[in-house]
Amino acid sequence: MVTIAVDAMGGDKAPAPEVEGAIDAAREYGHRVLLVGDGPTVERELQSHDDIRDLPIEVIHASERITMDDHAAKAARNKKESSMHVCARLVSSGKADGFLSAGNTGACMAIAKMVFGKVPGVDRPALTGVFPTHKGTPVVVVDVGANVDCEPEMLQQFGLMGEIYSRLVLKINRPRVGLLSIGEEEHKGNALTRDATPLLKSLGINFIGNVEGRDLFSGHVDVIVCDGFVGNVALKVSEGLSEMIRGMLREALEATVTRKIGYALSRSAYTEFKKRVDYAEYGGAPLLGLKGVCIICHGRSDSNAIKNAIRVAADFASSYMNQRIEEELREYATAG
Repeated sequence: MVTIAVDAMGGDKAPAPEVEGAIDAAREYGHRVLLVGDGPTVERELQSHDDIRDLPIEVIHASERITMDDHAAKAARNKKESSMHVCARLVSSGKADGFLSAGNTGACMAIAKMVFGKVPGVDRPALTGVFPTHKGTPVVVVDVGANVDCEPEMLQQFGLMGEIYSRLVLKINRPRVGLLSIGEEEHKGNALTRDATPLLKSLGINFIGNVEGRDLFSGHVDVIVCDGFVGNVALKVSEGLSEMIRGMLREALEATVTRKIGYALSRSAYTEFKKRVDYAEYGGAPLLGLKGVCIICHGRSDSNAIKNAIRVAADFASSYMNQRIEEELREYATAG
């Protein structure tokens, strides 16, 4: 049984979504969940739900909480008994296979790096986003916010780690890897993309060259590599656009009586559309390149997002991603 630690005090509405998501994950996937946070608060929320007696859920007390207002680096150093720190230590001690948090992203990344350490051959861990595409198969985007300033060698590592994640976790055979730029031609882009191109070519992966912003959703590429500044902007723009389209579509369908009838008839199609573009369906963003499993969730994560993040964490742990990244980086270094 895979065991996942959940920071029950991290999200905007904690601990309610974390507790409900843990219950849903335990029921649906059979994973063991450790809810980490203020013991009495989390236990009270847990006991407010029915039929939980036989579920593999345990509450682990943590005396401190890192808030969204905390300075990330200071909180990571000073709040050693925070729910994030306790989650990370449960993983490093082998009591959990991975952990997730919807809390302060900077603090979570700092704590994960501090407690786990980096995989040999990785300069900096990368935050990995999964985007829906027109063709139905998701695209992996590396990096979506962990590293706003990158060197070409880091983009090379991102490409390899993203390819391994797409292949092992998303089960995509020989993933197509592209470098996000302002044009498909190799000479276009900035100094970073131009210098990273030959390094990505040298990996021996299925590197298809430059791709553009529209390819985030086209389905013509399986892995997109970029620095964290560009990736995070792309992520936030995509979330905003998705919310706007969903809202406009719902308003248009409900505007008149005739349209309301059409909406009633097309509700299943609308629900399917909403599901395909909803970040909650993709759970959270794995932090690649660490010696431990860490999934970072949106601060607004609801119970469905938490449930799916637990699934992502379990899949990540079960696929031995960290070991495979280390092995393939070692093979590349030896071959080079």
